[in-house]
Amino acid sequence: MSHLLQSTFIPTTPTTLRRRSVFPTTHLRKTHVVESKIREIFMPALSSTMTEGKIISWMKTEGDKLAKGESVVVVESDKADMDVESFYDGFLASIIVPEGSSAPVGSPIALLAESEDEISLAKSKTPTPTSTSSPAATASVTEEVSTVAAAVTVTSSSDAGPVKMASSIHPASEGGKRVVASPYAKKLAKELGLDLRGVVGSGPNGRIVAKDVEAAAGSAPIGVAAAAKPSGGAPAAPAVELGTTVPFTTMQNAVSRNMVESLAVPTFRVGYTITTNALDALYKKVKSKGVTMTALLAKATALALVKHPVVNSSCRDGKSFTYNSSINIAVAVAIDGGLITPVLQDADKVDLYSLSRKWKELVDKARAKQLQPHEYTTGTFTLSNLGMFGVDRFDAILPPGTGAIMAVGASQPTLVGTKDGQIGMKNQMQVNVTADHRVIYGADLAAFLQTLAQIIEDPKDLTL
Repeated sequence: MSHLLQSTFIPTTPTTLRRRSVFPTTHLRKTHVVESKIREIFMPALSSTMTEGKIISWMKTEGDKLAKGESVVVVESDKADMDVESFYDGFLASIIVPEGSSAPVGSPIALLAESEDEISLAKSKTPTPTSTSSPAATASVTEEVSTVAAAVTVTSSSDAGPVKMASSIHPASEGGKRVVASPYAKKLAKELGLDLRGVVGSGPNGRIVAKDVEAAAGSAPIGVAAAAKPSGGAPAAPAVELGTTVPFTTMQNAVSRNMVESLAVPTFRVGYTITTNALDALYKKVKSKGVTMTALLAKATALALVKHPVVNSSCRDGKSFTYNSSINIAVAVAIDGGLITPVLQDADKVDLYSLSRKWKELVDKARAKQLQPHEYTTGTFTLSNLGMFGVDRFDAILPPGTGAIMAVGASQPTLVGTKDGQIGMKNQMQVNVTADHRVIYGADLAAFLQTLAQIIEDPKDLTL
């Protein structure tokens, strides 16, 4: 949530018109001085790591009337798209930063006039796009206008109760002027040749998300829908133009910063082989009830962390470490244009079925870029599962501010020797844990992995 800047209103009436008259006051008509109120809407800090934001779409156009608490613009932070609201009634007088452009946190992105008559005055004070990046230019604008903060809200997908209408105008299109959709939905629609103006969105405030595009394209999965697009006999065009240089997205910039920051942490890795026959059998029993393998692994990991709190600890200042009071399992999810780690909070205390429902909700919100900051920044231990893609082993990079991350490989039939000297077939998976060696030592990880293996190989406690 952005915070409210304290500021004063600057009168626009020239000072020469307000000097004391030399004539007796008895000969003067009583007058009222009207002061114009022009405020800035600035780029809010939507997360602790955000340094700049990208304008995804303006939900209002210049000249539109705004009510206090009404959403004005959708901003892309390093991990999510969020609505920016106005704290004041007024008119959107001038848009400083257009759609698709970025601006530093705290810089003005639009001007808000108190009355319709002051719109032209606000336009005259609008800096040019190049001046928004100049500190001097920004300072001169700030002298003439007062600043208003923007409230930041993220509406859960479960809060939005879309009404399916047959209208060709989308409810978030402001009367057909503009369609509000997530970046991935726009990209997907472009690939499928779909006109978003005819799509009804199910996201917050009627915003179109990827699943709406898929449904409009015939309820086919993304890959199938793209492949089914008629090509007229011509080969499909490549998704990217080879040989071009593409700048990082806001999310990719955030991932890049985090990965570079992680290089400063002394890490080490420990691997372990776990037999999964019992876990596979349990999964087959509970899959029909909506339980996912991700939830099973998260639950097993959380129960193991209860017995090994040092593996759930974190070091942030290089001088001390914290035994975290909650076990919050972050799970890496690949989304369009980047990577995000939705968090299953208190995974050791939440039952398996609720954990699975929560995971599905988090994934849907992540793909719609609607996660709230606390849903992806509060992890204490991270899982990265490439086993679902058939990868048998890999190493993961430690996220800054956490103590360990576990890379989970695929469970595969393996020939193993039994204790009685016989050869048998068992399903086994490889897990590799990367840990902060300032806090966690080899013996700590070995003990943790032994406990995890015991839970997975005898998973009766997972359903309690």
